Amino acid sequence: MFGMDWIDLGILLTKVMLVIAVNFLILMIMELAERRVSAFMQDRVGPNRVGPFGLLQPVADGIKFLFKEEITPSQVERTLYWLAPALVLVPALLTFSVIPFGMSFSAFGREITLQIADLQVGLLFIFALVSLAVYGTVLGGWAANSKYPLLGGLRASSQMISYELSIGMSIIGVLMLVGSLRLSEVVAYQTGSLFTILPRWNIFTQPLGFLIFLIASFAETNRLPFDLPETEPELVGGYHTEYSSMKFAMFFMGEYIALITTSALLTTLFLGGWDVPWVDEAALGSWGVLLSLAAFAVKTGFFLFLFLWVRWTLPRFRFDQLMHLGWKVLLPLAIVNILATGLFLYLAP
Repeated sequence: MFGMDWIDLGILLTKVMLVIAVNFLILMIMELAERRVSAFMQDRVGPNRVGPFGLLQPVADGIKFLFKEEITPSQVERTLYWLAPALVLVPALLTFSVIPFGMSFSAFGREITLQIADLQVGLLFIFALVSLAVYGTVLGGWAANSKYPLLGGLRASSQMISYELSIGMSIIGVLMLVGSLRLSEVVAYQTGSLFTILPRWNIFTQPLGFLIFLIASFAETNRLPFDLPETEPELVGGYHTEYSSMKFAMFFMGEYIALITTSALLTTLFLGGWDVPWVDEAALGSWGVLLSLAAFAVKTGFFLFLFLWVRWTLPRFRFDQLMHLGWKVLLPLAIVNILATGLFLYLAP
């Protein structure tokens, strides 16, 4: 199939199934962690009824969504109404396909990369898919033919499109240093050390770009303090107000999968990906592969916890504050970062 033999096809399908399974497993863990972290920060107990220590709460929630009554309001545009949840979930899953999550190794007479597709235009592929998620939220709000979802969809479109500019320009400095859009080469560039004491991670060479990318990521994933498209006191539930059962669950899953992908992308672009500082993973053989997987998981888990921590710490922005931050603060800073990086590369020997 397309120049692949059965072994290559089997390896590819195995990687695809593993990535999907791990993403949904992390999604379940994130749902439980969201409740546990919020309970801890608010001095509450949290889930403690379903299973030992409440560990089976995500399973109970999944069963609840599966058996809830599926309601389609009479006034909706049915085709777009049904399509919108998939446009949120599927791009979030596809985005992970170009992110390297571990060191390559040899097996079955082949070099196996822990990455589904090592595209030369990997970063362009990611941002193309991220742009599609806007359509899911906008169509979900418009197709409902209801005022609160429509307002939520309009907010989502203006917010996500505005912050796409900042998040895209924040990584141009990284691309100028690396000289490639291929994410595996971005990780390879970050191996080694700076001044013999610091890892050669882009967070140290591009701190402003990292900060802009991190802040804009909260807006792109509709997380507090930027969850204006679904703010409950004003818009009931925003763009997914009229959704129920599994269609609502797909919006819910899409948000968490987007969080996982964004955290993995932050790890890849700014924290060296799967690389462990001052360690030659290749010299460790199989243990090096496991170490690279563990390093990637720990770094990604740190950002996932950060998303939870910020949600239960900071209050929600007003919409005018959100737009002011995106257009008058983050975007100019991203341009300054590009100019500073270009000046550094010009003056560097």
